Amino acid sequence: MLKIKTTTIKIIQGDITEQNVEAVVNAANNELRMGGGVAGAIKRKGGPTIQEEANKISPIAIGGAAVTGAGNLKAKYVIHAATMALDFKTNERIIRQSTANTLNRAEEHKIKSIAFPALGCGVGRFPIEIAAKVMSQAVFSHLHKSKSCLQEVIFVLHTKKDWEIFDKIADSYLTYIQKKIEDGPFITVDAIIVIGDKIVLIKRKNPPFGWALPGGFVDYGENLEKAAKREAKEETNLELEDLRQFHTYSDPRRDPRFHTVSTVFIARGKGILQSGSDADEAKLFSLNELPDEIAFDHREILKDYIKFKQSL
Repeated sequence: MLKIKTTTIKIIQGDITEQNVEAVVNAANNELRMGGGVAGAIKRKGGPTIQEEANKISPIAIGGAAVTGAGNLKAKYVIHAATMALDFKTNERIIRQSTANTLNRAEEHKIKSIAFPALGCGVGRFPIEIAAKVMSQAVFSHLHKSKSCLQEVIFVLHTKKDWEIFDKIADSYLTYIQKKIEDGPFITVDAIIVIGDKIVLIKRKNPPFGWALPGGFVDYGENLEKAAKREAKEETNLELEDLRQFHTYSDPRRDPRFHTVSTVFIARGKGILQSGSDADEAKLFSLNELPDEIAFDHREILKDYIKFKQSL
């Protein structure tokens, strides 16, 4: 158990329909049809009125969330988090959005306690390890950026195996983040590493997924230049030469997890390119042939870099 500001976070094994909270979360499809899994359990125990209310407000946007009464459940509300359409396909972005929108609905209804299942991990077959990190990121982001009505957020996992996985990942992640930040934004660095006429991007192992500039958090007692060199070595195996600051990016929306301020460097890479740390892959790209999926605001950073090169 830990706290984010005034909200207690718990991760337990149990039956979500038996939780003594104001709202339980249904891992829903956007048509709000309550069939199997968590939805089926809520419908069976809560009674037909939940589905009847849901029918009146469906469909909702994928990644959205909507509120109904909770019928015969101990809870007062069911918040239906639309983690997929009826094709049962989901992804990191949808799970992050549906978690965030669920929390927004809870604030609108002045809800003090809420119980979440692992979203997308039933018929959506989304890996629970990734769901744990994405959902805990979304919860942290919501609770940290503004005052919340929520006094308690509970993650409820049905099996012991799922609970062990979720508890280990979410608890360690939230504990780590709490140690990294107090009231201000995260300080990070990124590097545009040039080799010949190409630049280096890494494919992220952890959410948010996609290709990104090598970079990461600045450690306490570390200056920006040292952090950029360390992160580049950890993620690409490259040494950086001719390191120079390019620009600082501070839009609070640039990172979907939380507010980060990143100083971007330009440097030449030396050595053998090889992925490491939280990089799944490290690869060279031409600036006119960048990948489709680029994380954070790194596509905008690279557009600025292209303009800079053209101005020389």
